[in-house]
Amino acid sequence: MEITKKAYFGGCHCGAVRFQCWAPETILVLECNCSICFVKHNTHFIVHESNMEILKGEENLTTYRFNTMTAKHMFCKICGVQSFYVPRSNQDSYGINPRCLDSYESLSMKTEYFDGRHWETSFSEKAPQSFK
Repeated sequence: MEITKKAYFGGCHCGAVRFQCWAPETILVLECNCSICFVKHNTHFIVHESNMEILKGEENLTTYRFNTMTAKHMFCKICGVQSFYVPRSNQDSYGINPRCLDSYESLSMKTEYFDGRHWETSFSEKAPQSFK
């Protein structure tokens, strides 16, 4: 059974970065406790790169990498908000911050916990899936 895609629009705090993504009507949001997600209180849902489009401001993004240098944590150079990033778990996808969506207050979300502090074990038991 194919899941119906819905278009979502969003961006950073100052509006310099804008994007559109396509995801299910009810979004599966991951709450992770890895070192960076924990300190940022980051939650995200993952969409395949074919379901993500940067509409404005790609030149306003800067990237932070650490540890394995795999994940690409992208932030707006102006306001510092991370609207999305390329996760270590899904290099062909984007982790979208649901709080950066224009329709955040009316989103239908289901939250699932991911033990990022024990990343390798958690990933081998249940890898985060990308919406394709």
